[in-house]
Amino acid sequence: MKKYTANELRNLYLEFFKSKGHKVIPSASLIPENDPTVLFTTAGMHPLINYLLGEKHPEGKRLTDVQKCVRTGDIDEVGDATHCTFFEMLGNWSLGDYFKKEAISWSFEFLTKYLEIPVEKLAFSVFAGDEDCPRDEESAKLWESMGVPKENIFYLPKKNNWWGPAGITGPCGPDTEMFIDTGKEKCSKDCNPSCDCGKYIEIWNDVFMQYNKTAEGKFEPLAQKNVDTGMGLERTLCIIQGVSSVYETELFMPAIKKIEELSGVKYDKDNNDTAKPIRIVADHIRTATFILGDDKGVTPSNVDQGYVLRRLIRRSVRFGRQLNFKKGDLSEIAKVYIDQYKHVYFELEKNSSKIIDELNREEDRFNTALTQGLKEFDKLCSALNGNIIDGAQAFRLYDTFGFPIEITCEMAKERSLSVDVEGFKSCYEEHQKKSHMGAEQRFKGGLADTSEETAKLHTATHLLHAALRKVLGNEVYQKGSNITAERLRFDFSFPRKMEESEIKEVERLVNEAINAKADIICEEMTVDEAKAQGAMGLFESKYGEKVKVYTMGKFSKEICGGPHAKNTGDLGRFVITKEQSSSSGVRRIKAELKND
Repeated sequence: MKKYTANELRNLYLEFFKSKGHKVIPSASLIPENDPTVLFTTAGMHPLINYLLGEKHPEGKRLTDVQKCVRTGDIDEVGDATHCTFFEMLGNWSLGDYFKKEAISWSFEFLTKYLEIPVEKLAFSVFAGDEDCPRDEESAKLWESMGVPKENIFYLPKKNNWWGPAGITGPCGPDTEMFIDTGKEKCSKDCNPSCDCGKYIEIWNDVFMQYNKTAEGKFEPLAQKNVDTGMGLERTLCIIQGVSSVYETELFMPAIKKIEELSGVKYDKDNNDTAKPIRIVADHIRTATFILGDDKGVTPSNVDQGYVLRRLIRRSVRFGRQLNFKKGDLSEIAKVYIDQYKHVYFELEKNSSKIIDELNREEDRFNTALTQGLKEFDKLCSALNGNIIDGAQAFRLYDTFGFPIEITCEMAKERSLSVDVEGFKSCYEEHQKKSHMGAEQRFKGGLADTSEETAKLHTATHLLHAALRKVLGNEVYQKGSNITAERLRFDFSFPRKMEESEIKEVERLVNEAINAKADIICEEMTVDEAKAQGAMGLFESKYGEKVKVYTMGKFSKEICGGPHAKNTGDLGRFVITKEQSSSSGVRRIKAELKND
């Protein structure tokens, strides 16, 4: 295997797919645009969902990129060899163009010719078929035709080799996954790539979106068949460099060396007592740096993305305590990441002051919470009837004051008390169950709902943005939006609460644009042409060579990917239902469209 650096691997992947006719598109924001179903961009396909559903992409039908992603569903696994909360996903897409033959042959070519992975070290899985959809013999035969032995191709069920739909209905299809065989002995005669024993490590995934699942549960062939692939940069780098975990690659080692310097604790990958807290801090601060550095302006809070960010920072403080960290040490680690990634993700250097300030501020807040928690612990102990702190009390210290169970146990031991750890775990699992139910509710409408209602509300956000700038001034910029079929939520930069008169004037201007019944015109042009025409847009690296510009009469001209109504008159009456703070320097408006 060829030992590429992270920069070399990024460039190699993009250049390879450029040679296959793909246009390179930049990474989108970590904060999804107008998608109520997810808190963060969790895969390369999220920013492209409208195009996967049939809308024309200005760069064409073949695309490739390196997408920033955040996933926190496996946060408790962070610290092992492969799990990260932030990662970079190498991806390529066919939007109704090539399909299985090309995708599989190019995957094989890149793995064996460019990364120089011997074919005997690779294993592959394909969809086994069920009552809904047939066995994917086509993919298996394509792998065989490349020279893959039959015994290295595994047929696995839907839970392993199927993607989607993201909600109840929508695009979905079989996938074929590629694995490195580590050479370990099989854990049983039935051991295969779905096994967690460590013999097989997933490296790449080709998803073939060829079906649409209907509300009745039927799987119908899609008019536009797509290919969506994903290769994790960190995991691939770990494999081709021959190191035992992602944390031994150059993506983490500079930060780990800084942690060693700050803590005086030596990193020993084989000593889990010290390796795990060091890895967790290195991972979480990298993720926090990217979230804080994103131009969408997320800061720690008690809701949505801000809550996840707060949890990551406070978890870092907790594990930092085990490493003898001093106040401000977390921001020193963030500086390492800013310097390391600034040539790839320019926004990190641009927003470096905000990253450092918010990390320090949240660390101070958490230390205050810990102080309050200590007082609460003292009260709890003095009122204790017996010598056991029950699970519910321990969980309240965790949930309300951020006390990890380890700290509660340590403090209890100092007072000759014990803690019902099993009871704590039971409360924690109940809490997790409720959180997952909430997450399922978030997904129930499907990924990026493209109904007529959401298209109208999306259109209204353009008019709202323009009206806010007219009333409040050009300091107003969109910081994020979230749309369901019932309402829109729009975050924008502004330092104070809006006056009631300002809210009414914004509402009036939007309704004036609606009543004008202006046609909504979409044009494709370069970013420079869009700028010259006065189109709104952040004009960052998120745009490719060509963009779509939507013009709504004299009221709004903005770069956007859609979906939109055809005429402003289709929207109905615009009503602002709430104006509130979202985070420091960011306000939030909630609004609806009425049909009266």
